[in-house]
Amino acid sequence: MKLSIIFSLVLIFLTSTSSCNKNRRHPVPSIPFDISININLPSYSNLTGVGGYAYVQGGSKGVVVYRRSTYEFVAFDRHSPANDGTCEDPLVTNDDNFLQLDDLCTGATFSLYDGSPLSGSDFGLRMYVTVFDGNSELRIYN
Repeated sequence: MKLSIIFSLVLIFLTSTSSCNKNRRHPVPSIPFDISININLPSYSNLTGVGGYAYVQGGSKGVVVYRRSTYEFVAFDRHSPANDGTCEDPLVTNDDNFLQLDDLCTGATFSLYDGSPLSGSDFGLRMYVTVFDGNSELRIYN
């Protein structure tokens, strides 16, 4: 009887402590965002080719859009989840590796391809939904 009570208490303790990280809220605020851009405009011309990226105003600290393939785009908020709010600088693309976004304040790095943390953060980037019409209009929203 005593053994089963101890086992139950240990099990409850382990379950509650292992799930703490799963319940943590993403540190980047979710700000309503919905925009359509024409990738043929000069300010978004880098998006006309696969592998191109461009910055878009909106979100928490701006949005970076990356063209993965002919019809696939991804968009991430430039607010670093590693930043505790004391630094106003948005994420920037790395000069030596454009597929890496750098947090100049904390040193954290993130993948532009999928938003995953490469170093210095437990959280990936906040991602937005993208819908491409196959021609020139790209909608980005959450």
